[in-house]
Amino acid sequence: MEIRGKVHEVSEIMNVTETFKKRELVVEYAENPSYPEYIKFEALQDKVNLLDPLKVGDNIEVSFNLRGRPWTDRNGKTAYFNSLVVWRITSLAANAPAAAPQSTPPVDFSSAPQDDDLPF
Repeated sequence: MEIRGKVHEVSEIMNVTETFKKRELVVEYAENPSYPEYIKFEALQDKVNLLDPLKVGDNIEVSFNLRGRPWTDRNGKTAYFNSLVVWRITSLAANAPAAAPQSTPPVDFSSAPQDDDLPF
């Protein structure tokens, strides 16, 4: 899955255990600019370094996996958690002009021979 947005916040690396580290990224997603959403992603293990070059305000595209898991508390009540796990981040140029669509000149078939042997 991918989403485009603006970097809102980048956390420091958190060493959860000796062998497990993570880092969080919050992206402002403005599908409707009047009501932006703030979406939190996680970068795990070797992917934490993907966040190093990011600065608040950068326009990016985040590629991520959606993960979910249940957790049952001591009273037997089950809760469900979702996480968005980053696997690629692409920087988008803030003011890059859109590429003009390529157009090809029309082809004139009026002078083409009509005795070809194509089956259609």
